[in-house]
Amino acid sequence: MNFELSAKKITQIKADFEVVFIQDKNLKNFSKAKDLFKINDYKGEGACLDLANKILYIELKSLEYEDIRMACFNIYKTLSKLNIKSIKIPSILGKCVVMSFSSLVQGFKFGVYEFNKYKSEKKISSLEKIIISYEEINGKEFDKKEAQIGINMGEILANATNFTKDIVNEIPQIYTPLKMAEDALSLAKENKDITCKVYDEKFLSKEKMNAFLAVNKASIHPPRLIHLSYKPKNAKQKVVFVGKGLTYDSGGLSLKPADYMLTMKADKSGAAAAMGIIKAVAELKLDIEVHSVLGATENMIGGDAYKPDDVLISREGVSIEVRNTDAEGRLVLADCLSFAQDLKPDLLIDMATLTGACVVGLGEFTSAIMGNNEDLQNDFYQTSKKSGEYTTVLHFNPHLRELIKSNIADVSNTASSRYGGAITAGLFLDKFIRKEYKDKWLHLDIAGPAYLEKSWGYNAFGASGAGVRMCIAYLLKLSSKVMK
Repeated sequence: MNFELSAKKITQIKADFEVVFIQDKNLKNFSKAKDLFKINDYKGEGACLDLANKILYIELKSLEYEDIRMACFNIYKTLSKLNIKSIKIPSILGKCVVMSFSSLVQGFKFGVYEFNKYKSEKKISSLEKIIISYEEINGKEFDKKEAQIGINMGEILANATNFTKDIVNEIPQIYTPLKMAEDALSLAKENKDITCKVYDEKFLSKEKMNAFLAVNKASIHPPRLIHLSYKPKNAKQKVVFVGKGLTYDSGGLSLKPADYMLTMKADKSGAAAAMGIIKAVAELKLDIEVHSVLGATENMIGGDAYKPDDVLISREGVSIEVRNTDAEGRLVLADCLSFAQDLKPDLLIDMATLTGACVVGLGEFTSAIMGNNEDLQNDFYQTSKKSGEYTTVLHFNPHLRELIKSNIADVSNTASSRYGGAITAGLFLDKFIRKEYKDKWLHLDIAGPAYLEKSWGYNAFGASGAGVRMCIAYLLKLSSKVMK
């Protein structure tokens, strides 16, 4: 799909279909469509299609970025069913030109996305071109250069998000730790500004990453520690992302019930997001050094599986009592966070589909932000709201720390109470964060929105690419790029 800016008024642009935005449900200015609205009982909500005049009337609830995304998504979903190649639309200007055009593009490109690799019949839309007129709906003047920057940014963000979705949606018989390593190497090969190092089980053993290795013990597929780097000249700071990459999670010997085992191909969402982030960062050419550390493994059952009652000595030297082998993601992250801290980050962010408790507490559409630095958490939260992703802050509670104490080790991998499970998982990870990085660390539990077996908003069935856009939004802010 191509996006084209035009200096012409919308009436002068040639296209197969025209889009007219309806704001505040105000239909008074559309007298020519009065009869159409009456026949369709159209009140200014949703879409109203005028096939005779080749016009789509679409609701634009506000000029907030999320409403722009949603309106453009609805345009695509309505018009992609028609046998047309081009549409023309007026500009939509919110608070910021760049962010407005970026949101416009994202809405369309999220509408296009579908994971149909394994379907014998694939529906392909004929819609190829979106022509955007300079004639704005709210009378503001703007710089064409800023609009083009926004279009380019929107394409990069949407492509990185959809790239992440493809990884998460891929099936476990195909997507093993070795496949994740292959994809990471391919990403680095495609972008000269990204480098990739892949470490095998011998390296993990040498580094005493025993918690990571324990999770992998019963899998026939070997684990991989993947390190992607982007190092621009004169970088303002260094940000390290750590992603949980469980390419499949059966629960181990603490076996999941059958229903809960479905969708566990999505347990690699954190690592997939970390790959999507560095892809976008390199394409945006941000002046921030970024690293993505991915812990890729499976959690399976077998005679060699790690067991409840085991005690594991992590890379940080912290001993862990295993009370449930289905609390495996935090074990992988513990060693990966240790590795990541050796990179001496100015900001450390881990992402994981870590707990079902987070989904119970926040619902399916919201990610949790945790950490020790409330100012950092709140700053990230405020920025994330502009990205289109839903987040909330969960604060650590000193009384909950008592729940992960162990009688035989430094910490237990599960809490002694079922309540507050998302936070106790975050507190477990905190045990592996060194003192000098306590206030520089954020934990993002993306278990809710990472994968849903239903479409929602502008997200198709399956993966949503959770984590990518909110983290890029924060990096844009840190780099003093546009994020208003």
